[in-house]
Parts: sequence; structure tokens; C-alpha cells
Amino acid sequence: MFVTSAFAEEAAPAVEGGPTGTEGDTHSSTGVPAEAHGVFPPFDPATFPSQLLWLAITFGLFYLFLKRVVMPRVGGIIDVRNDRITQDLDHAARLKGEADAAVAAYEQELAEAKTRANAIGQQANDAAKAEAETARKKIEAALDQKLGEAEARISSIKANAMKEVGTIAEDTASAIVEALVGGKASKAEIAAAVKSVAR
Repeated sequence: MFVTSAFAEEAAPAVEGGPTGTEGDTHSSTGVPAEAHGVFPPFDPATFPSQLLWLAITFGLFYLFLKRVVMPRVGGIIDVRNDRITQDLDHAARLKGEADAAVAAYEQELAEAKTRANAIGQQANDAAKAEAETARKKIEAALDQKLGEAEARISSIKANAMKEVGTIAEDTASAIVEALVGGKASKAEIAAAVKSVAR
């Protein structure tokens, strides 16, 4: 264990003719009188002027250091950040303007597309109506033609039937006259009688 000489002297017993440890003695290791250790130097009123001088010098140097070194750097950093923020805001405003222009162009294109779609739909509807009308007219014409042909056939069938009815009526009338009268009537008389009844 390391022991200082001061501790060794304090721990050693007093030697005859040696130091007795009274108030007037000095400390063996430092050579400072014992009564000088009573006041803490920063609180000693005798050292206040020098302390105030060094405080003023230190504060002045610290102020100059802040003013010449620290504050310009901090100001430069703040200016750089302000410039960057301004650039970012300008860039954001430009992007917002571009986005607004893109949205407006999209809405305009959408409106034009809707208009074109409506026009195409209307044209398709008109074309479908025209085709339907044309087809209807063709079908009506075909039906009218078929109806005319059917009426002509019915008229010819009716005329043929009427001719046969006249012949049958003449034969029947001739047979009835023979059965009732017992004699024969001429064909001209029977035909005149059937025609007069048919009218």
C-alpha cells in the first residue's frame, strides 16, 4: 500500500526535539501555515477583483466566440434551411398546379368522352330505328302483296264456285221442273230463272 509522507509523519509518534504539532508549526509536506486553510479561495473577499476581471475577460471572449464563430454558422444553417423550405414549398406549389391542371384536363376529356358516347349512342339508336322502320315497311309490302295475291285467288275461286253453283242450280232446277211438271224446260229459260234468283 502506498503511504504519503504527510500521512506517515502524522501517524508517527513525536520524536524528542522534533516537531510538536503546535499551532505555529507549518505542515511538513506543503509548507503552508495551518491557519491559512480556513477560507475557500473563491469566497475570499481579497480575490474578488481578480475574479471579476477574469469573469469579464472570459465573458467577453465567450461573447466574441459566439458572435464571430457560432452565430454565423447557426445563421448560415438557418438560411440554408429557409432556402430549402422555400424551394420545397415552390416545388410543392408547382406540383400542385400540375396536378390541378391534370385533373382539369382529365375532367374535360371525361366530359368530351361522355358527349361522344352520347352522340354514338344516339346515332346507333337512330340507325336501329331506321333499320327497324325499313324492315317493317318491307314486311308490310310483302304482306300487302301476299294479301293481294290471296284476295285474287279467293276471287277466282269464288268466281269458279259461282259458275259451278250456277250450273248446279240450272241442273237442279231442270230436274225439279221435270219432276214437278213432268216436262222438259229449255236451258235458256232455266238459266234466265236462276240468274233472276241469283240477283
